[in-house]
Amino acid sequence: MKKLKILMAASECVPFAKEGGLADVVGVLPKHLARMGHDVRVVMPRYKRVDRERYGLKQLPGVLVVPMGVIGNQYCGVWEGRIPGSDVPVYFLEHEGYYGRDGLYEMNNEGYLDNDNRFVFLSKAALELPKMIGFEPDLLHAHDWHTAAIPVLVNTTYAADPYVGGKATVLSVHNMQHQGNFYEGLMDVLGIGWEHFTFLGLEKDGETNLLKGGLYHATVLNTVSKGYAREMQTPEYGWGLDGVVRERAADLFGILNGVDYDDWNPEVDPYIAARYSAADLSGKKLCKRDLQRTFGLPERDDVPLFGMVSRLVKQKGVDILAEAIHRILALDVQFVMLGAGEPWTHFFFGDIKNAYPDKFNLYVGYNNPLSHQIEAGADFFLMPSAFEPCGLNQMYSLRYGTLPIVRATGGLDDSVENFDGKTLSGTGFKFWSHDAGALFDTVGWAVYTWYNRRDAMEKLIANAMAKRFTWEDAAAKYEELYGRALRKRLGEKTFVRRYGKDKPVSG
Repeated sequence: MKKLKILMAASECVPFAKEGGLADVVGVLPKHLARMGHDVRVVMPRYKRVDRERYGLKQLPGVLVVPMGVIGNQYCGVWEGRIPGSDVPVYFLEHEGYYGRDGLYEMNNEGYLDNDNRFVFLSKAALELPKMIGFEPDLLHAHDWHTAAIPVLVNTTYAADPYVGGKATVLSVHNMQHQGNFYEGLMDVLGIGWEHFTFLGLEKDGETNLLKGGLYHATVLNTVSKGYAREMQTPEYGWGLDGVVRERAADLFGILNGVDYDDWNPEVDPYIAARYSAADLSGKKLCKRDLQRTFGLPERDDVPLFGMVSRLVKQKGVDILAEAIHRILALDVQFVMLGAGEPWTHFFFGDIKNAYPDKFNLYVGYNNPLSHQIEAGADFFLMPSAFEPCGLNQMYSLRYGTLPIVRATGGLDDSVENFDGKTLSGTGFKFWSHDAGALFDTVGWAVYTWYNRRDAMEKLIANAMAKRFTWEDAAAKYEELYGRALRKRLGEKTFVRRYGKDKPVSG
């Protein structure tokens, strides 16, 4: 297939601004697509935290004019940088009123009241940008609700635009729970006409739902695991839009995220106490002792050490962990936790720390070096998520020989193979029911295996460390997905004439 021009729009991108896994995808996928020969450009806000000098940003001449419906025209500057380690351009929209704030989406756990306008502005500016930079994309790739208006706009007010009109669009859904639902008057800011404020358009529960509009209008849809693609179509995980997703099921695909193994590799990791490999695990024992020292726990080789790095929110299963933690710590184990989130979790697990000083400790906040040290030093890594579109820590854990204990949902189910005590196959331990009893039983199973089945532990660690989830593989699947979007938008004959033949993408 002919190499493509791709414009990717998102609210996050590592290393510039990150709140979740969305940033990792946008910061890594374009680099791998570029290595395949595609011309990929990224557009995102220039938040307050994006330092122009640190990243060597250069301001483009002129001002970008963004039509905001009843608000009128608004204006922003555009700064150009590069994703580190690549030549992929990133265009930063500088609008002090919208983006010159400490938080990306909220302050003190309260979403900004103008998030509707902030991200409609991002979507419209992304469609105005090609004129400024002289870049006509073959395809536009939007991510989550923040840019879900792009497919809607391409099909409506921008349908005749010489740069983006009629283009194929891809919408990636990283988390269905967050949908961008706002007051109905946002329709007048979008400026697409009230005829689209219907049950089969952007209306949901009397509000404007940006993700719903994107789900209906995007040429193709994808999410970050095949498991989550199935789950999105159910009432439990569809958050009221499962019916829309089922309508588009033929155009929905799941592509598991990859891992940056330059960053997550125990053989070269600069943050851990000792390097190690599957052939020589002696360094992992040193990492365990270092982790115990760091968290003020007794330095014991003869006890299984559990680790957890997570946002401390209900989605991540901290509620069922809180219910099970006393039973878990009644076992001969140690447990370390890194994360921050809902205020009650800080107090609750702080009390657990005081009640079990030789068994449990936590670090409230985010600390990248410490997250590496937990991956390397723990024996088991816990992810009891209520839902998990993809998840990355379970993949990191596999590479570090730290066996994941996960709830079988979304990407966790796709990437972890359950231990079979007879064949010694598998890479971790899974449970299905999202409740404290199932979590405790599975932790108990892992503890029993650690104490009584050393042969199984050694085989599980070897199996885990042999697994790879590469961005090269993921990027190749995205290339196939782009081909499918273009074929659907243009028709088979026009597609072949413009781009040649490609191979079909599997759902």
